[in-house]
Amino acid sequence: MYVCICNGVTDHDIRQAAEAGCRSVPELTMRTGAGANCGSCLDLASSLLEEARVRRELPLPMLQQAA
Repeated sequence: MYVCICNGVTDHDIRQAAEAGCRSVPELTMRTGAGANCGSCLDLASSLLEEARVRRELPLPMLQQAA
């Protein structure tokens, strides 16, 4: 799904950036362009980045239980 229409950034792009080590929204903007224009996508982009961070930090058995 497109998160940032202005720059054509998808949820997949944001998850990839998170997996590559992106830790903040300003860094995400620099890496992907998300939020660089109108900014209406920043809430969703931030949520996706946080979701990826939480998944990365949870131990694998916890992820299996949550799914």
